[in-house]
Formats: sequence, structure tokens, C-alpha cells
Amino acid sequence: MSKDYYEILGVSRNASDDEIKKAYRKLAHKYHPDKQGGDATKFKEINEAYQTLSDKTKRQQYDQFGRTFEQAGGAGGFGGFGGFEGFDFGGFSAGGGPSFGGNFGGGFEDIFSDMFGEAFGGGRRRGTSRAGNNIQIDVEISFEEMVNGTHRNVKLRRYVTCDVCRGSGGEPGSKEETCPTCQGSGQIRKTVRSFFGSFAQVSTCPTCEGRGKI
Repeated sequence: MSKDYYEILGVSRNASDDEIKKAYRKLAHKYHPDKQGGDATKFKEINEAYQTLSDKTKRQQYDQFGRTFEQAGGAGGFGGFGGFEGFDFGGFSAGGGPSFGGNFGGGFEDIFSDMFGEAFGGGRRRGTSRAGNNIQIDVEISFEEMVNGTHRNVKLRRYVTCDVCRGSGGEPGSKEETCPTCQGSGQIRKTVRSFFGSFAQVSTCPTCEGRGKI
């Protein structure tokens, strides 16, 4: 049975952000599992509803797709699902590589890029590195911080360009050579078979990362 997040929080479908927040705080305090008479299952439902309705984008998607949004993992799954609105099928061709545009959001673009290469989803420019993985950090917060909100500063390690080789990976003064994997093109092409048919997949060369030289 489909969950009604508005009903769970006890607010109307046109409730304001403040009304949703007040309803959440009241219910979260009432059903918190650490309190006497608390209900862990109910508390989880309340949090799930609030995570969706307190986010403008997720709330809009929930209002539009309803149960479909839930089944797609909208409350904690796809972060940018925008449906197929604005999607151009004009470039679709079984004989050659597809040249698609439109808005799939970050998640779907990565999925289709993995399937069809950089010719799909607007195409990344040659030599441009693909987006890295999301960073997840576990932080312990108190009940009051959970209800009222809080900010935490974290330190992260990240990769930067080497000052010596400037990202080439070679010794200072050494001569760059044509990449043997892509033969200097910076791209790798291969034929992929899928439920759409056969397509030419174009991806950034993993050896030279699109530079064409090593």
C-alpha cells in the first residue's frame, strides 16, 4: 500500500515548510525510540516522510509521481530523477551512436554513460574526467541536533596535481609519448550490444585519461 507522507506528518498537501517542520518536530519528539512509549517503526516513517517533504525537489517529485517515486527510492535513493521531460529522441539511430540530450539528473546520466559511453547524456568533452564517487561520512548527533538541525566541519583528503610532473606522471625533462592504448586519440571506441540494439561506445582512454600522451 502506498504511503501518504502528508498523512504520516498530519499536514495538508499545501502545507508550508514551517508547518511541515513543526509537525515533524512534534511527532519526532513523541515517537523517538529512546523515550518511554516511543515507537521505532513510527519514528522511521516520520523521518522518511520529513526527508522527502522538507526537500523542495523531492517533494515536487513525490507530488508528481506519488507511489512511483517511492518505488524508485525517492526518499533515499535517486537524487535527481527528473523523468523524461525535455528528452530528445531525434538523435536515436540503431545504425550509429546515439546523440541524446535532456535532463536525467546526475544519477541517470552516470547509469547511461556506463552503458553507452560518452555519446549518451549530452556527452562529456574529450579529456574531461568523469565525476568521482559521492563521499559519505558517519557523524553522531544528539536527538536535539537531529530535531533542530546542526552543522559540522569535517576534514577530507583529496588528490591535487603533482607540482613536479604537472600531472603527466613522468620524470622532469622526460619526453611525452603517444598513448599506446588509444593511439593518441584520447578515446576508446567499442561496439556495445544492448536491448536498444548495437551502438558505438566512446569513452575516455583510461591509460592517458584523454590526453593522448603519456
